[in-house]
Amino acid sequence: MHISEGVLSGPVLISGGALAAVGTAVGLKKLDYDRIAQAGIFSAAFFVASLIHVPIGPSNAHLILNGLVGLLLGWAAFPAILVALVLQAVLFQFGGITALGVNTIIMALPAVLCYLICSPFLHRKSSLALLAAFACGFLSVALSALILGLALVFTEENFFEVSAIVIVAHIPVMVIEGIVTAMCVAFLKKVQPAMLPGFPKQ
Repeated sequence: MHISEGVLSGPVLISGGALAAVGTAVGLKKLDYDRIAQAGIFSAAFFVASLIHVPIGPSNAHLILNGLVGLLLGWAAFPAILVALVLQAVLFQFGGITALGVNTIIMALPAVLCYLICSPFLHRKSSLALLAAFACGFLSVALSALILGLALVFTEENFFEVSAIVIVAHIPVMVIEGIVTAMCVAFLKKVQPAMLPGFPKQ
């Protein structure tokens, strides 16, 4: 779901860069020293999940895992995702340096929003926790696709149809991400619940 170089207008790129800088600053401030390794692991997971992608106009469809990253890292998802996007842009030319700020907002902002909405339900009974985890994975991709569409539309109104295609094309990804996130949360609740927000640290 990366936006390529040369697609977005200057104001959209500048706005995205400014918002990404603020989010990353907050994420770094909230990132505890003992969670740096965990942030690195999930940054790597996000990086690998995006390696296989299907081009869709100026963007592409692929597994993202930003909902899972946000759920387990909270605000630290911003710097974790930013690092992965920089490596993807430099090593594989996914997205681009000028679009880095907007791509970070597309991926990281929904991750943090879904963390804030869904994390309070993870310590409830299993059925509710799994539903919240599915919603986190599903909504994070849905919001990412929506923000991507808005970035394109604010650049050029003629991109509206392309934006709609991108959002619809990601519906299967939304479902898959929801299932994967729910499965990961179910596994962590059994073997390492301290990794989940709202659980006491061991």
